[in-house]
Amino acid sequence: MSDNNEITNLQDLLGDIAQPEEADKIEFVAIIGCGVMGQGIAQTVSAAGIDVVMIEKDEEKIEEALQNLTRSMEHEISRWAMTKSEMKSIMSRIKWSLDMEQVKDADFVIEAVEENFELKKEVFKTLDKIADPNTILVSNTATLSLTKIAEVTKRRDKIIGMHFLNPVPKVSLVEVVKALETSDDTVARTKKFAEKIGKTPIEVYEYPGFVTTRAIVPYLNESMYILLEGIASAKDIDLAMKLGYNIQIGPLEMADTIGLDEILFWMQELWNALGEPRYRPCPILRQMVRDRKLGKKVGEGFFKYDKDGNIIED
Repeated sequence: MSDNNEITNLQDLLGDIAQPEEADKIEFVAIIGCGVMGQGIAQTVSAAGIDVVMIEKDEEKIEEALQNLTRSMEHEISRWAMTKSEMKSIMSRIKWSLDMEQVKDADFVIEAVEENFELKKEVFKTLDKIADPNTILVSNTATLSLTKIAEVTKRRDKIIGMHFLNPVPKVSLVEVVKALETSDDTVARTKKFAEKIGKTPIEVYEYPGFVTTRAIVPYLNESMYILLEGIASAKDIDLAMKLGYNIQIGPLEMADTIGLDEILFWMQELWNALGEPRYRPCPILRQMVRDRKLGKKVGEGFFKYDKDGNIIED
């Protein structure tokens, strides 16, 4: 009889040990927002063998996102950076939906809508009502307060940021951003998820701009001022920084890649939050955004680009 009790106790103990692993098991991820960042995150997560559902508000945006993601991977195939079978495998694990109820079954939910505080609050309100109470809710924000976003939910300990950098499939870094009430368990689980999808996580505390945005904005802004003041051409500014400091991509092409409207938003947020001159947007940036010269996504920014995103030489 005592032997049976010992076996039962051992089984109970093993069951207790296995529970944390089960909680960390991530097989299905929901992504809210099918923009450039959402597409990149979906590709990255799917490439790690995890099923994904992409949720948008209308069919037109889904169709556009599907075409863009397909085109992007076909370009990678043409460069021998991906095989057709890899693309097929990735696409097979991505579903597209208009139904927010899909998040009910998700092990992890990532919000990747545009950088608009009121919109993100509404998304998190809805997610909090639908998602399982134990599910971590992630925001991909680059500048907004996660603590304030968390206030609209009943799971403040499970709200966290994952600031991916564009292009998501190629950049190995992700900032894991801890809000005021984010639990250590949520941080640990999120970092484990980041590693599972092939990213190196760095843990940062919530502060305007975190690490990457706060550091890169003055660099890009100063490069724009150099151009505005006529010190050098856009081409030579980028060449100087690439050759002089062994940087892979020049600051002005980098700005075009990120999106000039996105950078302007970052600068305005940091300028408003910190009030420091290095974050005050260069007038040339404001002008280009007004003229809708937003960078690679529209084919023109500081440089002109072909359909594959390569600079068109003058």
